[in-house]
Amino acid sequence: MNLDIAKCGTRRNSKQVRVGTLKIGGDAPIVIQSMANTPTKDVEATVGQIHRLEEAGCELIRVAVPDEEAVHALSAIKSRIRIPLAADIHFDYRLALGAIEAGVDKLRLNPGNIKDPDKIKLIADTAREKGIPIRIGVNAGSMDRRRYGDPTPETLVASAMDEISLLESRGFEDIIISLKSFDVPTTIDAYRLVSKATEYPLHLGITEAGLLAQGTLRSAIGIGTLLSEGIGDTFRVSLTADPVEEVRVALEILKALNIREHGFTIVSCPTCARCGLNLEEVATEVERRMRSLGDIPPIKVAVMGCIVNGPGEARDADVGIAGAKEGGVIFADGHAIKRVSRDVMIDALMSEIERIVQNYSRPK
Repeated sequence: MNLDIAKCGTRRNSKQVRVGTLKIGGDAPIVIQSMANTPTKDVEATVGQIHRLEEAGCELIRVAVPDEEAVHALSAIKSRIRIPLAADIHFDYRLALGAIEAGVDKLRLNPGNIKDPDKIKLIADTAREKGIPIRIGVNAGSMDRRRYGDPTPETLVASAMDEISLLESRGFEDIIISLKSFDVPTTIDAYRLVSKATEYPLHLGITEAGLLAQGTLRSAIGIGTLLSEGIGDTFRVSLTADPVEEVRVALEILKALNIREHGFTIVSCPTCARCGLNLEEVATEVERRMRSLGDIPPIKVAVMGCIVNGPGEARDADVGIAGAKEGGVIFADGHAIKRVSRDVMIDALMSEIERIVQNYSRPK
């Protein structure tokens, strides 16, 4: 299931913008984005990566458009993918016009590097005629410092609001805003400010967040804080990693906040001297086998290693095991169902998981 099920706090009231088949903002589910890191001109590689991202749960994909070769590839890419396609434009306004003609579903413009107001207005006019929304993507690293000074929450917002004024002067209002910085507190404060200054939907992110472990942590804190306050309509976890990892982390953030049900969740203890088995090895193997099952309903699986919290967590999960030196007890549907030896522990747990998956009735 790929559906927002609850809201953390009161969701900010934002205008709704349509991006291809998606709705962003208003009461629409929060949208997960990623960005392809293949050369856009390489259609086969880019389409292949986007298909992997679609399977992982990505709902909107962005590609870099650095030159005319990339522009020429856009229509071929769009024709072979299912999710909406956004074009990331920098410096050359003609690339934005070409992307619009190629049929992309959304543009991302950076106010820091297309500075000519007349060129921005021309893009706005063309996008309005074609019904293409624009994300104003302000980044701390590329903000026009000669005009705004150092990146602070206030200057990030000022840069975005000036660009909004340009678009609005042409009657263009299909706008989404992002205000990204590597610095987490700066990013959080910028989004808090802009959320009060305008009703346009907001795309969240911590830019250049880093490698998988560091980037996951920074993104979870920054994006998670804002989502927990009801701020944000779509987001990307920016990682120096396979983009599929961005989608996996994004889903985990939404699951952790009880905003979305998607796939499985493994509950496992951090281990201590009471743990009677190699819990990391067991939990990793369970996760590997569960991923091999393909599309899994939103179930909770507990893999616990001692008698203190193990039985309680396993009982509260859909299915679980409370392990010990000699083996463990399998729980399902809130009840202990059998004791198993250590050598068949994982197989026994997987048998119960597969039973639940097979009998799961998906909401219509």
